[in-house]
Amino acid sequence: MNLRRLYDMQRELDAKIESQHGLRKEDLVDEKILALLVELGELANETRCFKFWSVKPPAERGVILEEYVDGVHFILSLGLTFGYDGTETSRGLAEEAATLTEQFNRVYQLVSTFKEDLSEENYYLLLDSYIQMGQMLGFEWAEVEQAYLEKNQVNHERQQQGY
Repeated sequence: MNLRRLYDMQRELDAKIESQHGLRKEDLVDEKILALLVELGELANETRCFKFWSVKPPAERGVILEEYVDGVHFILSLGLTFGYDGTETSRGLAEEAATLTEQFNRVYQLVSTFKEDLSEENYYLLLDSYIQMGQMLGFEWAEVEQAYLEKNQVNHERQQQGY
């Protein structure tokens, strides 16, 4: 799995957003971390993995994939902020969770850990755990990459339309 293409596309989108909104010199780390947490919550809500009180099924697979890819955008953006844009994905640092709920909790914790210590190791732990979550959701990397490409295009169009 190679993320170089996605990092390059994210770099271009970030530059466009920062330029259009006059944010080139702004520190957006807190905003990106909060956005990632919000996207993670939206993803959990669509999977319904934690809703033990409900019999309603999860959202359609495509909806869950789109929410998952929204998180990929912010994780890549955070990596680029600190120059963590390695071409390899999994460094084998993350432990596998027993349940999807446990994996969501782990990723939330790793976002907080990264916020407190913005180290490269913590970034790749977060990235690895997020990739593991995608695997637990049943996504193959090729479909994640394709969904990312599609959503990235939508994000560019939104910027052109004054989103």
